[in-house]
Amino acid sequence: MGPNEFGIHTPTVKYICNEINAVKTLGIEMGIVVGGGNIFRGLNSAGRGMDRVTADNMGMLATVINSLAIMDTLEQLSVPTRVMSAVKLESFAEPYIRRRAVRHMEKGRLVIFAAGTGNPYFSTDTAAALRAMEIGAEVLIKATNVDGVYSADPKINANAKFYSKLTYMEVLTRELKVIDSTAISLLKENNIPLRVVSLSQSGTLRRVVLGEDVGTLVCATY
Repeated sequence: MGPNEFGIHTPTVKYICNEINAVKTLGIEMGIVVGGGNIFRGLNSAGRGMDRVTADNMGMLATVINSLAIMDTLEQLSVPTRVMSAVKLESFAEPYIRRRAVRHMEKGRLVIFAAGTGNPYFSTDTAAALRAMEIGAEVLIKATNVDGVYSADPKINANAKFYSKLTYMEVLTRELKVIDSTAISLLKENNIPLRVVSLSQSGTLRRVVLGEDVGTLVCATY
């Protein structure tokens, strides 16, 4: 979305893709889950009276639009990319098949997982945790607009405490809005660490992959 209130901001897409490419050039196997809130927010619309299932279906389609935009830009950067959709959209994307996704990554292709889990009532956070489990990811990185996890919104509360490390249980019991509870529970059950970082700081993704202590780490113990 960038500075826009709606839609796709091309310079922002290019920036994101350059950040992704900086990681891919290291030879890293990676998959991406993209949200759709810049186009349509299913939960918000459901709160205004739309049927929740219909609203979530529209939200899934929004993630496909974003995924195609990112694929197009990545391929302009010579990054071989495949969009795999959890819902049937064969004209636009491959159907999501776990073994095929893993094979794409083994061949050096970047995979974008579109359409969330393919089911209503589940967020893209949960989709990211699910795909991380399925492909055997070493870490799930949530690239967002803040540089980690705080006790409160740092833009509103100047006294908000920054957490460099948290356990899964601390996130759940303190009800920290890092990632939704279903997603954090999946990560906990499968012991997949979560790293929350700011995408707006150039080079952050590359630093995380190279092992630097950036943002907030959520894991079993610390």
